[in-house]
Amino acid sequence: MGRTNPTYRDAIRALEAEWEPMGTALRREYQADFDRLFDRARTFADAAGYANPPEPERAFLLSLLLAHEVELRRLRAELESPDASGESPQTGSEGDP
Repeated sequence: MGRTNPTYRDAIRALEAEWEPMGTALRREYQADFDRLFDRARTFADAAGYANPPEPERAFLLSLLLAHEVELRRLRAELESPDASGESPQTGSEGDP
C-alpha cells in the first residue's frame, strides 16, 4: 500500500518554491529570517511526516509554532538562570523594592 500524500519534506520544498518570490521581495535584512522559517519547519519533519497530514500547510504551521515554543522555553530558562554574579535577573540587590 503506497502513500496517498506527498512526503512532508516534499511539501515543504513545494511551499518554499511557491513562496520564493516573497522571500526575494523582502528587504535584505528579513530574507535570512524568511529562510530560517523553512529550516525550523524541517526540524520537525520526522514527526510531521509520521502524522502524514492531508494538508501539509497545517503541519508546516504547527512545526513553526513548535519551533517558536522551543525557542521561548530556551530563552525563559536562560533568563531564569543565575548570571555570572550569582544573582538571577528577577532578584536585585537587597536595597531594591
